[in-house]
Amino acid sequence: MMTATNIALILAIIGGINWGSIGLLQFDIVAWIFGGQDSVISRIIYTLVGIAAIWCISLLFRDDEENDNNNKRKSKKSHDSDTLAD
Repeated sequence: MMTATNIALILAIIGGINWGSIGLLQFDIVAWIFGGQDSVISRIIYTLVGIAAIWCISLLFRDDEENDNNNKRKSKKSHDSDTLAD
């Protein structure tokens, strides 16, 4: 689940940068790289960015407990590996 969230965040950031360049510079980076807004690859990227943005909405409603549990697990693994190293 963490990997999907990271991918969604990366795609949302790409989309945000693209929209920023459209708003500020009237330049569509994705269309420029992939051959125009109507190219199949551009449309796939726009779709993936949209799906990623929808996924990121779920981040607003996730429990802090879920994040705390993930952090505790990581901390415990780190502590266990540190203990083994000693």
